[in-house]
Amino acid sequence: MSFFDAILMGVIQGLTEFLPVSSSGHLALFKILFDVNTDTGMLFDVLLHLGTVIAIFAAFYKDIFRMIGEGFAIIWDFLKNVKIFCTNVIGQKDDPYYKLIDNSYRKFVMLVIVSTIPTGIIGYAAADVVESASEILIIPGIFLVLTSVLLFISDRIDSGSKTPKNVTYSNAFFIGICQGLATLPGLSRSGTTITACLLSNFNRKFAVKYSFIMSIPAVLGAVVLKLSDLSSISVSSSDWACYLAGILCAAVIGYICIKTMLVIVRRRKFTIFAVYCLIVGAVSIGGYFYMA
Repeated sequence: MSFFDAILMGVIQGLTEFLPVSSSGHLALFKILFDVNTDTGMLFDVLLHLGTVIAIFAAFYKDIFRMIGEGFAIIWDFLKNVKIFCTNVIGQKDDPYYKLIDNSYRKFVMLVIVSTIPTGIIGYAAADVVESASEILIIPGIFLVLTSVLLFISDRIDSGSKTPKNVTYSNAFFIGICQGLATLPGLSRSGTTITACLLSNFNRKFAVKYSFIMSIPAVLGAVVLKLSDLSSISVSSSDWACYLAGILCAAVIGYICIKTMLVIVRRRKFTIFAVYCLIVGAVSIGGYFYMA
């Protein structure tokens, strides 16, 4: 992989992670069509996702830092409740307990945790399948066509009203399953999860925010798993330079695309992306049979 390839893949990741056209599908197609070999399996792809996580932090830093603070507050209140429980039992008292979920940000934290559980299970169990599928041209093509269908549907869903206080944990679990399935190349993560949010009657602006923020634990978990494999992977200093360039490009382009997506979802402008995914998917499927 050349330095130029790394930059180009970073741009592709930044554009396609947040615009609903599947980053994994486009990266897979790019590597297949231009015979790009990263020499480290899915490591570079995962690191590019780390770049888009940086973009999410930059776009939603106020919400994220508030959620981190409330997450620690939940843990602290839980420990205080444990202490109250012990004193109540030992001293035969009836002191009241602290309410753990007492504001929207604490509920947001718990919803993300619930969504992350099925995503993590599916992502871990299907890791080898996803890596193999990324090397077969027809598979990203099929799932890009499916992404097109989902985008057509999302533009035709009436605006919902749910914000964190109204969202149920079953909604969060369903969206987490959708995010786990979206690890398949060609199935847009943002398109899939935003559609799932809208089907669950989310407010359209909150649907975008939730879709992006809920991806952070999943991506960081994937990065940790891949970095744990570094002992068995030989990565040269020139490779790391390429990787860092790709991550930076993904972060900068990704930040711009997040701001764009907030407008696109609010104005129901997914149709153009649906048509694009349908065309690229159809060409990929045709290309597979042409090259066979």
